[in-house]
Amino acid sequence: MKKIKIQVEVSARHIHLSQKDLDILFGKKYYLKKLKDLSQHGQFAAKEEVVSVKNREYSFRIVGPVRKESQIEISRTGAIDLGIDVPLKLSGDLKKVKSLIEVKGPKGKVKVKAIVAKRHLHCLLEEAKRLGLKKNQKVKVLIKGERELVLHNVIVRPEEEYNLSCHIDTDEANASGLGSVCGSGFLIK
Repeated sequence: MKKIKIQVEVSARHIHLSQKDLDILFGKKYYLKKLKDLSQHGQFAAKEEVVSVKNREYSFRIVGPVRKESQIEISRTGAIDLGIDVPLKLSGDLKKVKSLIEVKGPKGKVKVKAIVAKRHLHCLLEEAKRLGLKKNQKVKVLIKGERELVLHNVIVRPEEEYNLSCHIDTDEANASGLGSVCGSGFLIK
């Protein structure tokens, strides 16, 4: 069994917005202000946040740039806390998603589809070939430590400009003792 050391990143609750929804929340032709770059090329945490309207008040950091369709990514624990049933889906796969979270910004409110994002492994297309990985293949990732954990069903997502890293949510990070931002693990082949 071959193990390849990889970065494991914790994806906290956040929101991706379409330009249409961004305009409703922040005003016409609004542009996001970059707080910091994220590990994946071209993606960034914006300075702006929005807040959930019902039940508990949750803030959601906006991740830019804008997308074709808005979506919220939240952990299962967060969804339970908000009192909503949220499906487990790949980020961007919003077909048949009926769970909505209403959020407000300084200029308005919108209802956004919400998911619990499936754990996944980003990598460059060339890297996927070199490692013998295929799009949507399920692999395992080992996170070592006092609470050592093997994550099964990590979905491979090769793209033109992705850096090799596994993304998990805060529930998975807490269960493995990983920490709040990132750590390392091993891709098990």
